[in-house]
Amino acid sequence: MSDTAHGITTGAVARRLGVSPTTVRSWDQRYGIGPAVRPDGRHRRWSPADIAVLDEMCRLTAAGVPPAEAARAARQARPAVDPAVPVPVAVAGADAEAGAGTRAGFESAAGAAPSAPAAPSAPGGVPQGRGRRAGPGSGLPLGDVRQEARGLARAAVRLDGPAMEGLLQEALAEHGLVTAWQEIMMPTLHAVGRKWESSDDRYVEVEHLLSWHVSTALRRAAVTGPATGSQAAPVVLACAPGEQHTLPLEALAAGLAERGLPTRMFGAAVPAEALDAAVRRSGPAAVALWSQARSTANHALARHVAGTAFGVRGARTAPLVLLAGPGWLGRPLAPAMVRPGGLREAIGVIARLYGEPGRRPEA
Repeated sequence: MSDTAHGITTGAVARRLGVSPTTVRSWDQRYGIGPAVRPDGRHRRWSPADIAVLDEMCRLTAAGVPPAEAARAARQARPAVDPAVPVPVAVAGADAEAGAGTRAGFESAAGAAPSAPAAPSAPGGVPQGRGRRAGPGSGLPLGDVRQEARGLARAAVRLDGPAMEGLLQEALAEHGLVTAWQEIMMPTLHAVGRKWESSDDRYVEVEHLLSWHVSTALRRAAVTGPATGSQAAPVVLACAPGEQHTLPLEALAAGLAERGLPTRMFGAAVPAEALDAAVRRSGPAAVALWSQARSTANHALARHVAGTAFGVRGARTAPLVLLAGPGWLGRPLAPAMVRPGGLREAIGVIARLYGEPGRRPEA
């Protein structure tokens, strides 16, 4: 009999449920939420019935039930499955998320009543990869998202920091920065934000912890990218004065680092005088200004930056200014400015400054 006939591994179960393998092992050791049968007496192999128990454990703990109490209830709900019956291949495979096995998406972990309506579908259908629609019982308005986004949301609602860290690292390693940001991080952040706005300030702690872990993952990616040449003119990244939203700029910094392009990140609410000094001192090839709302979109400052010349006499140059974020919409573009439509486009615009023959910026 094949190994898959005995069930699937702890790592595969963790991927299905959107938790860390450490969490699964801990539940087994502390609360007896483990495989009913271990074929070789030592290694954990999880059957459909075992996975159903774990799924119920996830749902209950995400709803706020203490782990010990949740474990007792989950064990009582264990379905009766003959251990001699092989696990179907569709469930046993490591990629069973796309198969017809046990539904273990975020919809069963948000603590919503079983009769809750299905989350609305996002335009454009299910993304490529392991995406699947969040169905009935979803506590967050996720819509059509990747399996990894539901796992990240599930971990966020549980306030499971180690699980979030592991899932974010796996997403970046498997999909790259742009896909991880646009199809996993952003949908989860938006869903938590919408839930917070519609629930009388509940889920604030979820949003804060999730944002912190996303920021940590992005900053780690930004400093571990390929080494850049010391002579290359950098890209200056800054939020407009009064703007506190930095995560999109952190994603851009990580995406540029993935391409080996040099950046200087100045963060939130950069005063106009400080931005002017940073541009003049660093001589950047481009300046990305983020504005989340129209109230922080300082068009006069953007025009000033675009007109700032530096370099030796006779060869002076000025930076390309990227007006990033929804706050800049609705106004015509001045010369030497672009308004990228998203992260991928912003990275492409900047990369072309460095990649075209004879146009590689030098400090």
